Amino acid sequence: MIKKPQLNNKPVKPDNSNLIPIANFENVILGRQRVREMMNSLGFSLLDQTRIVTAVSELARNIVVHAGGCGEMIISAIEKNNKKGIECIFKDQGKGIADVNMALQKGFSTSNSLGLGLSGAKNLCQEFEINSVVGKGTQVTIREWVKR
Repeated sequence: MIKKPQLNNKPVKPDNSNLIPIANFENVILGRQRVREMMNSLGFSLLDQTRIVTAVSELARNIVVHAGGCGEMIISAIEKNNKKGIECIFKDQGKGIADVNMALQKGFSTSNSLGLGLSGAKNLCQEFEINSVVGKGTQVTIREWVKR
C-alpha cells in the first residue's frame, strides 16, 4: 500500500532518483517542477522541457483523479549508449485500466473529460510504456533523451 505523501523539498540532482508521492494537485505541481529542474540540468531544450512537463502533468493528474491520489512518481536521470535522458515512472494503486488500447485512443474518457490525457502524454514522449492490472493499479513509464 502506498502511504499518503509528505512533501519532499530536497533539491533535484541529475545523478539520483527522486520519489514524489502523488496525493493531490500540489504534488502534481511539485513533480512538474522537479522534472523541469532535472531536464534543465541535463541540457534539454526549453521546448523539450515544456513538452515532457506537459506529459508529466497529465500522468500525475491521472493518479489524483483516477486512483484517488494513491500513487507516486519516480524521476531518474538515465544514460544509454552515451546519451543522457530522463525517466519518469508513475505508479498507482487505483482500479486499473480494463482495456489499455481503448484508453490510449484519442477522445476516450471515463471521467467526462476530453479524453486527451493518456493519449496526449504518449504522443509527447519519445518512449512510453503502460502496464495495468484491473484491481491492482497502473504503471506508466516515459523516457526522453537529450537531442545532440
